[in-house]
Amino acid sequence: MDINFNYVHVKASTRLEEVVTEKINKLKTRFDFLVGAEVYFKTENSSSTDEGRICEIKLSLPGPLVFASANEENFDMAISKCTNEIKTQLQKRKEKMQTH
Repeated sequence: MDINFNYVHVKASTRLEEVVTEKINKLKTRFDFLVGAEVYFKTENSSSTDEGRICEIKLSLPGPLVFASANEENFDMAISKCTNEIKTQLQKRKEKMQTH
């Protein structure tokens, strides 16, 4: 499975890529119909110091794309929140596929 990483106003980080790759590979073992992924890391200037690190994950699979975005105080928290949202969406998709 191809995973593309995009950085917007963020320096490229191999650590972030390894964390995301590990989490997406876990999803791939559970949901074998995944085709590819695009991951975006962004920073946002805001007056609130609680947020500003954005992680967006877009998964390609048969049918509509699955997308999740999280805005947290650090990228690790944003990655965890995104992958949890993706996991929930994939579970719903898999249940729908099994009913047909």
